[in-house]
Amino acid sequence: MQYYLLSVITPTDGTPPGPEAMAEIVRNLGTFHDELREAGAWVFAGGLHGPETATVLRPSDGDVLITDGPYAEGKEYLGGICLIKAPDLDAALEWGRKATWATTLPIEVRPFMHQAEE
Repeated sequence: MQYYLLSVITPTDGTPPGPEAMAEIVRNLGTFHDELREAGAWVFAGGLHGPETATVLRPSDGDVLITDGPYAEGKEYLGGICLIKAPDLDAALEWGRKATWATTLPIEVRPFMHQAEE
């Protein structure tokens, strides 16, 4: 088994979903997470606050500088993550497809460098 990170890519521009649409997304995510658990693929998932809540720490001349806000500004930001176990990339991509339908947002699927512990 391999660990994969499913990253929810959230646009910085655009209107957030209304309450009814958001309620449906939350239901769909619950169903998706339940399916992951039943398949033994679930490890962890969670949403993130917006990039304006970020704090960046970076090494500088033997010290660590702390700044507010995201490291870089862009048209998208990391809105949430889901860590899964899957036997191969094809299986992880299938989970990514399901995550895309649940969130209505793009999903990046990326393998970890090391195998998952059984």
